[in-house]
Amino acid sequence: MANDDLVVNRVRSASTATPGRSISQVRDRQLVIDEPTHLGGPGEEVTPADAFLAGVSACGVLLVQGRARETAVRLEKIEVNLVAVRRRSDTSVFQRIDMSFQFTGPSPQQADQLVEHYKSH
Repeated sequence: MANDDLVVNRVRSASTATPGRSISQVRDRQLVIDEPTHLGGPGEEVTPADAFLAGVSACGVLLVQGRARETAVRLEKIEVNLVAVRRRSDTSVFQRIDMSFQFTGPSPQQADQLVEHYKSH
């Protein structure tokens, strides 16, 4: 596999002087991520689960947006909502994640095709 076939993302995370807080460096951006309060974190910033789920929902928005552009589907707006359920006793395991897509612009059939495109990726 040639190097031009690869995309490399680099993230560096480190602890801070605040217990339960980390700072992640992503390119020229910093993300502050806190441990959940029930685990002793300060609870002022997003948690690792929040950041993970935001990435999943953003992927849904961007992948569908791109597909709509490629296929000339009129897409005025897309919104992806995630609801994730975990047991407080073991927050490392998601019991369920429900994901819904809301569209403005495409027909119901086009919207279904856009969601299927996301699901296939």
